[in-house]
Parts: sequence; C-alpha cells; structure tokens
Amino acid sequence: MSSDYIKTEIRDGVLLLTLHDPATRNAINPDLAREFFAALEQFEDDPEQRVLLLTGTEPSFCSGANVRGFSRSIQDRQEREQGSGETNARPWGGMEARYARRFAPETSRAPEMVLRLQEQQKPTIAAVNGHAIGAGMGLALACDIRLAAEKAQFSEAFVRMGLIPADGSCWNLPRLIGLSNTLMLQYSGDRVDGREAFRMGLVSRVVADADLLEAALELATRLAQGATRSQSLIKYLVKQAQDQSFREHLDLAHVAQDQARTTADHREAVQAFLEKRAPEFKGR
Repeated sequence: MSSDYIKTEIRDGVLLLTLHDPATRNAINPDLAREFFAALEQFEDDPEQRVLLLTGTEPSFCSGANVRGFSRSIQDRQEREQGSGETNARPWGGMEARYARRFAPETSRAPEMVLRLQEQQKPTIAAVNGHAIGAGMGLALACDIRLAAEKAQFSEAFVRMGLIPADGSCWNLPRLIGLSNTLMLQYSGDRVDGREAFRMGLVSRVVADADLLEAALELATRLAQGATRSQSLIKYLVKQAQDQSFREHLDLAHVAQDQARTTADHREAVQAFLEKRAPEFKGR
C-alpha cells in the first residue's frame, strides 16, 4: 500500500509493519495513525496475513506523541476552561469531577492505536529496535510478545511532561512487571534498556542489535505457519482470564475447545499424526 508514514511488507504470512517518520523518530501524528488503521483493516480482513510484526525505522521504534502539538493543545484547553474557577488541591477529586462531565476525547490518536492493537484477534509481535517512549512504549505493551534489541530504550515519559500514561500502560504494565516496578517507571520517567527490560519481564527476549529483525521474523513466521485459529482462541482465553474466576475460565475454555475441534487445522493435525508427518496448517 502507498503510505508516507508507514511501510508494509508481507512475508510468509507475516505483515511487517514499520512506523516510518525518521524526522520525528516515528512519533505518532494523525496521518501516521490514519495509515496505521488502514493497514490493520487489511490485516484483519486478509486470511493470508496471519501474524503482525510491528517495528520502526532506525534508530527508533516510536518516540511517542508528537510534542510539537502539545503547545496548541494547552492553548485550546486554557481558552475552553478560562474563567471556570476550577481548582482542586487533590488531583483524584479533580479527575473524578472531570470524568463525570465526560470531556471530549483528546486529539491524540495514540490511545486508539493502542486499543486497536490490544483487540487484534491475530498474534502480534513488537520488535523494539530503539526508542519506545511514552505512547510508543504503549504500542509495544499492546502487542502479545515483545522482542528488544540491546540498545532499545523504554520509558514511561509522560510524567516528564506533567502528564499521565493515558495509553493503557497503567493497565498493561502492572500485569507484566508488578505494581512496584510499574510505579517506579511511571513516577520517574526513567529509561531502561533492552537487557533491563528483559530482567524486569517487560520483554520476552533481548537480542543483539543487528539480529533483532531476523529473530523477530523467525518467530513471527513460525507462528504464522501454526494453527492460527487456535492461537486466536488462546489469546481470547488469556485476556478474558484476567477478570474471571478459575471456574468461569474453565467453562469458557470448554466452549473454546469445542470450537477448536471443528477447525480444519485440528483435523489436519490428527491426520498428520496418524500419517507420521508434519501438519500443514492453513489457519482455518
């Protein structure tokens, strides 16, 4: 597809999607977001595209939201709220009052991009090759699996701009690295490299810088050659289990297993076992 801010390539069932705005280190802007959504529309609808591999043009994965737009946003908000007289020494109370009034969504598309990734029914992998800052880190967190180069830099940088992680990181990050590590990163905005991210459990694997894309493509291709309908059902079960009792989870897993038994891939796997050969999964 023709795009200015992303590059796409399909390799053996893998959609390699590269965020591409070198001048801003792949910062999120409305045009990039629009192209991102268009690429995911095609990915979702094309059964031949079975795994998404997300990365960025060197030397960055995604530097987050475009800070140049913040100044105008501040001015617009000041004009909107001028004269309201609203003050609250306790931030939680002020936040709850605003939430009750349901302010219009901010102009940033980053939370929508994160949500779209989070709700993908096919496997998603982030190959973090450099800076994953703010909402850029949020994009990586929304993928199912993260591989990082040693030189990767992760940062929940929002607090350094006097902001908060509104990209879902407050939901995703504690589930990966625990409350204490989450709050340490989010209070401080400090950066961690690939090795430290691996130690904390933020990524599944850390790879030498020059080997990252090859390693990520190898994993993505292997998953794309697998029973991707089963993978989709596994993903659904894992996500639902976060808010279920064990008994509720088993009931839902029984339904999912019953559905899996109707797939062509299951029939192929059984036949391949009987014939003592490797199965050829089709994702159906």
